[in-house]
Order: sequence, then structure tokens, then C-alpha cells
Amino acid sequence: MVEFVSIFLVVITTIIVIRVVYVISQSSKPVRNTSQKPLSTLVVLGSGGHTAEMINLLSVMQKDWFAPRYYIAAATDNMSLQKARVFEGILDDKGADGSQFMQIYRSREVGQSYITSVGTTLLALGHALWLMVKIRPHVILCNGPGTCIPICAIAFIFKVLGIRWSYIFYVESIARVKRLSLSGLLLYKLHMADQLFVQWPQLQKQYPQARYVGRLM
Repeated sequence: MVEFVSIFLVVITTIIVIRVVYVISQSSKPVRNTSQKPLSTLVVLGSGGHTAEMINLLSVMQKDWFAPRYYIAAATDNMSLQKARVFEGILDDKGADGSQFMQIYRSREVGQSYITSVGTTLLALGHALWLMVKIRPHVILCNGPGTCIPICAIAFIFKVLGIRWSYIFYVESIARVKRLSLSGLLLYKLHMADQLFVQWPQLQKQYPQARYVGRLM
């Protein structure tokens, strides 16, 4: 019995490792929308300048290709969702598709101890799991807030398990000139993002797997 369990665990571990390697290899390839159908898009917002940068980015995108849009912000960040509602309200006057606005628990509040953040991180992961099952987006678009990490982690796990392939596009903030933010660094090191874009050439030289796209904001 013990031997059978050991063999079973080895087989399962091997399958998971193969899937992880496959997902990472596929994530490094260019993304093309061959179906020509709109892609449901989850947009992660953040406090401070993150939301302003994201709105600016969305304003120059082909919005009819990325629809419907689901905006997610931290549970304590009502301002970001309000800005997104204003942005979508302008688009509605132009015949844009309807969007939804949601909130998610933070993994860690500013000033929160690392010990207590273990519980809130697990809560955030559980909430992210529920949102990903509910939304099942084709695309996840984020640009720096820590709120995106639980969502991207669940999306990566879904890829490995073959549940859903959500393309993760991470656009580093223009304020990051020499180093990636913590969120960007995690996605970069763990190979969770399908494409990671930076806006400064010196940043791309330091992180060669990132893509330099010039200043988007």
C-alpha cells in the first residue's frame, strides 16, 4: 500500500511538473486572437496612479476586441472603481458593451504585520478563486497593484490544471525606471505572465524576458 501511494505521488508530481513546463513554454509565445471574437477581459485596478495609468491604457486599446470588461479593485479602494465607472460611462454613450465592477480582499494592507497577512492572503486567494470561476476571463490585464497577484496565481493554476487558459498581460508602471515593482518581479520570476511589458529600455535590459514597448502613458 505504501509503495502504491509513493508511485502515485511520483506520477502526479511528474504530470504537474510537465504541465507547468508546458504552460511556461506556451506563455512565452506571441498571443493571437484567431477566433476574431471579443475576449472577455478582467482589468485589475489599484490605488494611486495605477488606475489612472490603466484608464489611459484602455483608452488607446481596441475596446471592442476586449469585451465585456470586468473591473476588480481592492475592497477598500472605492475610488478606483468610481474612475472605471466614469470611463465606461463615456464608452456607453458610444455603444460600448456593458461592464461589471467588483472588489476583492487585499492580501496585505499597508502597515499590516506579515504574521497576520498569512490569513488575509489565504482569504484573498479564496476570493480570487471564486471570482475566476465566476468570470472565466480570456484576458487578465494588470499594471502593478498587489491585488493582481492572487488573481494571476489562480489563473496560472487553472492553466496547469487545464481548467481555463487566461492570458495574463502585465504592463509595468511608467514610474518604474530601473527596477520592477514587487508584483512585476513576482510575475517575472515565476513566469506567470504571458507578456510582461516595460516602458523604459534600461528596465528591459535588466529584465531581458520583458518586452519594451515605449511609453504608453
